[in-house]
Amino acid sequence: MPRFGLGVWKTDNRTSRDSVAAAIKNGYLAIDTARQYGNEQGTGAGIKLGLEQAGLKRSDLFVTTKLYNGEQGDYDQVSKAFENQLKDLGLDYVDLYLMHWPVDKTYIESYHAMEKLYREGKVRAIGVSNFDNDRMEKLLEEAEIIPTVNQMEFNPTNQEHEILAFDQSHDIEMTAWSPLGGGESLTNPVIDALAKKYDRSAAQIILRWEWQRDIITVVKSTHEKRIIQNSQIFDFSLSDEDVQKINELDQGRRGLWYDDFQWHNPNGKVANGIDQWPDTRK
Repeated sequence: MPRFGLGVWKTDNRTSRDSVAAAIKNGYLAIDTARQYGNEQGTGAGIKLGLEQAGLKRSDLFVTTKLYNGEQGDYDQVSKAFENQLKDLGLDYVDLYLMHWPVDKTYIESYHAMEKLYREGKVRAIGVSNFDNDRMEKLLEEAEIIPTVNQMEFNPTNQEHEILAFDQSHDIEMTAWSPLGGGESLTNPVIDALAKKYDRSAAQIILRWEWQRDIITVVKSTHEKRIIQNSQIFDFSLSDEDVQKINELDQGRRGLWYDDFQWHNPNGKVANGIDQWPDTRK
């Protein structure tokens, strides 16, 4: 799995198509989407276009998508959901299939269904997303295949030390979503000072820090210039001292909001519907 790729959360199908194509054309070899994002059709169109423009084959690209919470369940339900996702993506297989959230009533059963998809060769690897240590431990007790990755929010102000340590102890890689941490990280004085020191953008400093921390990143951008700029992190290194400066920005917050998440708490405030975007095929 490439350790650096493009994510397409909160982009419509047309924008997703254009950003994915631009990313592949400019050297990105990993694309991350999800059923919940509502843009698998656009992502698939971008993959086709980008591969054509770059002169690459499908096997050159690593594609990740995710099982939606509302489609978790037994094998028949998960398999049907997955086949619909393949159709929308226009692909014969995906390289990595993640469980988007650990819905308490179904995540064990759903993971077993994902294991069967893996054995059938429909997915090349399986993993999870947004799993805290309690849920991951329960999953590992039941799983026959150890998840390859756990995709979590990870950025300078939210470093999830306990989850990272637990996952690493079980040979589970962490993939960062929201790797730039929004304005809180991008405008941090420490990051700003390092950007000036290395003559780089704040985003490049953060992404290089995550690279040196051995965190897989999927970074979102919808502008080709920024897509290119974000990937230009391999011709410089942060000193150990500067890596530690960013390490010390962690605020110790728990990044997950299980108590407010409706899939866990019927009275929760955080919904999780599928974003519906225009269909690029029309």
